[in-house]
Amino acid sequence: MTPGLVSDLVPLPVLLPLLGAALTLAVRRSPRLQRLTSTAVLTGLVVVAAVLVVEADRRGPLVLWVGAWKEPLGISLVADRLSALMLLVSGVVMLVVLVFSIAQGYEDDETDTPMTIFHPTYLVLAAGVSNAFLAGDLFNLFVGFEILLFASYVLLTLGGTSERIHAGTTYVVVSLLSSALFLIGIAATYAATGTVNLAHLAIRIGGLDPGIVLVLQLCLLTAFGIKAAVFPLSAWLPDSYPTAPAPVTAVFAGLLTKVGIYAMIRVQTLLFPQSTLHGLLMWAALLTLVIGILGAVSQSGLKRILSFTLVSHIGYMLFGIALATAHGMAGAIFYVVHHITIQTALFLIAGLVERFAGTTSLDRLAGLAAASPLLSILFFTAAMNLSGIPPMSGFLGKIGLFQAGVEFDTPLSWALVVGGIVTSLLTLYALAKVWNQAFWRPFPEIPDTDLAGQASGPAEAPVLGEAPVLGDDAVLGDDAVLLEGPGAGAGSTTATALARTQGPSTSRALPPVMLAATAAMTAVGLVIALVAGPLFAYAQRAATDLMRRDPYITSVLPLPPGVRQ
Repeated sequence: MTPGLVSDLVPLPVLLPLLGAALTLAVRRSPRLQRLTSTAVLTGLVVVAAVLVVEADRRGPLVLWVGAWKEPLGISLVADRLSALMLLVSGVVMLVVLVFSIAQGYEDDETDTPMTIFHPTYLVLAAGVSNAFLAGDLFNLFVGFEILLFASYVLLTLGGTSERIHAGTTYVVVSLLSSALFLIGIAATYAATGTVNLAHLAIRIGGLDPGIVLVLQLCLLTAFGIKAAVFPLSAWLPDSYPTAPAPVTAVFAGLLTKVGIYAMIRVQTLLFPQSTLHGLLMWAALLTLVIGILGAVSQSGLKRILSFTLVSHIGYMLFGIALATAHGMAGAIFYVVHHITIQTALFLIAGLVERFAGTTSLDRLAGLAAASPLLSILFFTAAMNLSGIPPMSGFLGKIGLFQAGVEFDTPLSWALVVGGIVTSLLTLYALAKVWNQAFWRPFPEIPDTDLAGQASGPAEAPVLGEAPVLGDDAVLGDDAVLLEGPGAGAGSTTATALARTQGPSTSRALPPVMLAATAAMTAVGLVIALVAGPLFAYAQRAATDLMRRDPYITSVLPLPPGVRQ
């Protein structure tokens, strides 16, 4: 493939989803065409991203100046090893989650999650993610974030329930705050340097007064820290994500915080290589790790436990960034890839648990291992992977980060290693609690009671009160129903329990396609462990390029140094 043709592929991860969004709007009266269009577009995105990964590894950063503007005045899109890898992983995740959501749409009444709106908005979200990864200047990165904000708010509030509107409002307020800080940082950067192009900034920013550089760095890092949910800027996340529909929560958990992490990697390595804030970032990483996981341990709902572990494990990625070494950055890149896939899988599993049992409260769940063995296997596999049990990808990513911390050999880096180990153990504890209470705990045998309150024999599931109508994201109150019992087939005990109050029509078995999509996402986490050697070598090459900076700068601005300046 010729260099010119390869460069022409660079904008496709942005253009394909935008064109697909327009097409899905045009055929909004045909759900079947919407589904086919969305699936075809995201499949094409994955194929293009795979080509970019191969070509960026062979040729170096691939650059396209949009509209044929001359550098450094125009808008540049850049696919280097890091951005191409992020495109590929995000494309795979969005495709698998789309399959899950399509299967859910087949099974459910679409009034809860209007799929006519979902498809174009989901594709716009994909375009925003891709644009953020490919952006070669700060303002285009800001545009990518704003596309994400628009699309994610619509997805977060699908169905229009009061809980979703409340969560969406919190999310938007926090996101607008971070966007305002980012825009202030962009304006200040342009005022100080006369450019917002990242490669051009990498050359010019070194000539500024150190105090000005520090202010610019703090402004940008604060904006990205809010988006990445870095402590103490993470309080918004556990209250925002659990209320959304299962596919939306899964893709948010897997991708959106990683866009903030990607932005931090990019600006730290390219603009602030001699930063004085490494100690501050290390403290932020340590506090994010420990406080996030302590929050997870204290929760009694599956979705909130996963939301707090999501916050906590952002600390591992920030750990690698804070070290500012090639080994630390490689560990962070590997861990980002691992965490995107496994966190998405866990939230899809949480969606299946809620669908099957009607709740994700651990106090109201029992016997899931007997009621749905396949769901149990999926959860156990993903939970052990996130906890870092060898030889899974979570273990390999953490080992890479710990080795980088030991090589750095400062008291704070050793504290981060210890904090990372403690976080891993507490992650195992939190997820083992979920396993013991929701999956492994035997279902109690109590007398059955009919609606008149008369005992009529042994029951497979206790009814604590009158069962409400259940939705995919239902959060049941104290009058909830325990739905599973040992030895029951998938959904059979659910039907028995609900038949006593509402009839068997309310029960929901797990659709095979939804299970298959969740299993595929879980399997991707296992595949990462199988290809850990080549993947970590790729991450090392990407990290080396990031720390050297020259490959990126000379690819974007192929001019003599004096002209670049």
